[in-house]
Amino acid sequence: MEYDSQLASRIDAGEFIVTAEYLPTPSADSSEVEKVKRFFNTGLTAVSVADNPHGPVMSSLAGSVALRKSGVEPVYQIGTRDRNRIAIQSDLLGAVSLGIRNVLCLSGYHPILTSNPESSNVYDLDPVQLVAAVDQMNAEGTLLNGTPIDSKFSVLAGATANPDLKPLELNMIRLAKKVAAGAAFIQTQAVFDIDTFQQWIEAAQQEGITEKTAILAGVMPIQSVAEAQWLKETYTDFNALDRVVERLQQAGDADAQKKEGMRICAEIVNEIRAIRGLRGIHIISGGKENIVPDVIEAAGL
Repeated sequence: MEYDSQLASRIDAGEFIVTAEYLPTPSADSSEVEKVKRFFNTGLTAVSVADNPHGPVMSSLAGSVALRKSGVEPVYQIGTRDRNRIAIQSDLLGAVSLGIRNVLCLSGYHPILTSNPESSNVYDLDPVQLVAAVDQMNAEGTLLNGTPIDSKFSVLAGATANPDLKPLELNMIRLAKKVAAGAAFIQTQAVFDIDTFQQWIEAAQQEGITEKTAILAGVMPIQSVAEAQWLKETYTDFNALDRVVERLQQAGDADAQKKEGMRICAEIVNEIRAIRGLRGIHIISGGKENIVPDVIEAAGL
């Protein structure tokens, strides 16, 4: 099936892809997007709009539409944590009607990791089922219950992956299921342990997964010791952050830590971009969209 998006075209052409993240704020003013869009005019293929990762913010759909109107191709994120299948399919129909052509399917962080830990989980669909639902809507033109869609429906589906997840064999099973369901691209969590990432992508290559989907490695420029320590305490998979903390501590004051954090990010990009099977880089800004051009320049992207 042909997809009308720049991301899809570059995947099909076998080009190296660079995407970035936009984290909306708790705002009802669409002009907020105007403040960040200038940071995305740097040769990016697309910008992934976060879906309430840490608590309520402007919706990914609204942010995606605003980015599209400003000339930036969005990747609309839709998580299963907060929606049942009725809401998910409704949002997908609305997104495509508004010109959205890329969607990232994910579960979302558990509410306990958000500013609203008392929130209820939904998880009516898991990410694999969500990707499969998008594939059915694309290929068959029907909703999950078989109801025909009364128009053309076409949106490129992607999914997420955590290269640090152990054991590796189960990690590959999860990844293979997402790709088999129809994920045309995979955005990974931030890479800090290069050896672990290489083992993961080599395993994906052995399973034939890298031939079926475009893997985009997440990279995150950390700007302070406090930020690195918070990440390590909050997301325990990031054990490699010990080395990052040590380098940032040795760097000195706040400005020196920012520069060192950018150097670390550039080093990671330059080491992993040569790994066979990698199709691109995804810059995880964490709400610091202004650093995206700096990452691109420092890493030679």
